Amino acid sequence: MVLPLFHSQIHRGGSDQVQVQVQTTTPTPTQTMSSPPKAGLPDAVKLLIGAGGIYAAFLYYGSLQEDVFRYVAADGSSFKQAWFLQVLEALANVIVGFAGMQLMGPTKNIPLTMFAISGASQVTAKACTSLALANGLSFPVATLAKSGKMAPVMAGSLLLGGASYSVREYLQVALIIGGTAVVSMGKKKGEASNSALGVAYIIMSLVLDGVTAGFQKRLKASTAKVGVKPKPYDYMFWTNLFMCLTAAVVAVGLGEFTSGFAYCASNPEILSKIVKFSLCSAVGQSFIFYTIANFDPLVLSTVTTTRKIFSVMLSIFLKGHSLSLTGWSGIAMACAGIMSEMQAKASGSKKAHAH
Repeated sequence: MVLPLFHSQIHRGGSDQVQVQVQTTTPTPTQTMSSPPKAGLPDAVKLLIGAGGIYAAFLYYGSLQEDVFRYVAADGSSFKQAWFLQVLEALANVIVGFAGMQLMGPTKNIPLTMFAISGASQVTAKACTSLALANGLSFPVATLAKSGKMAPVMAGSLLLGGASYSVREYLQVALIIGGTAVVSMGKKKGEASNSALGVAYIIMSLVLDGVTAGFQKRLKASTAKVGVKPKPYDYMFWTNLFMCLTAAVVAVGLGEFTSGFAYCASNPEILSKIVKFSLCSAVGQSFIFYTIANFDPLVLSTVTTTRKIFSVMLSIFLKGHSLSLTGWSGIAMACAGIMSEMQAKASGSKKAHAH
């Protein structure tokens, strides 16, 4: 789940999207403090609601995503219809986004061209992640790899010129990518190895994350140019609408609608997992918007970042993954890179407030 313009992950992905630059159209804590006090829930309760909702929705989301692509039917077949899955996930988000947009009031005269381009790029990145899982890449490796979304962004910026990064930033990315590679090679004997095709798909997903980040900056610029400030649910509805339409076109072209429905009809157990997976995505995004509206972006970054680490750990302990000492050292490397980046963001946020 990747969240348009509301990222605060290291990316964030995402799928949880969530590529994470936060659209600050909502009040910051400083702005909130300067306004008259309003009756409402204490901040601690709001944080419990926001963080608890994100953890619950996306931890279950990750578990269900892994279950969908590890499912094996009685005839030995498995679920491969990644684009069909994206249609259903985006559709759930469209419904929730539309409901939220009507409750909050839709924003008029939104320029939709960049929404369409950004949505198409974003859903393709998500589909590549699903295809990586469908083609044998383990969930822990895929999740850790998606935490290295800064790599394609940095590479693109360096190639195009005009960008410079600190030694620490290079080390953070190196730790995440290196740790992920070590984990992929650190399975115990007898464990299925990660396929080359699965690795290729996750690399494609990372590249598309970098491309999507660029499109999202242009989207933000295009709305500012016409003097329009879309609300959170405007972003959720329009982005997911174009994601759904893009995925539907590709799914029809590949015949995944027919095969996907047929597979779900023959295997009702996986259909229930897909439905719950889609609902978790939509509910999780709503909690992300709630957190953005009430707290500093760094709070959301911390929650979504630690959620990814917990998703990896839960997958290892609950889904039967068996890692060697080498694999665990890779986990430690990747987590160190992720936490270092999060700490750097925290330091940057404090300096910004100090000024």
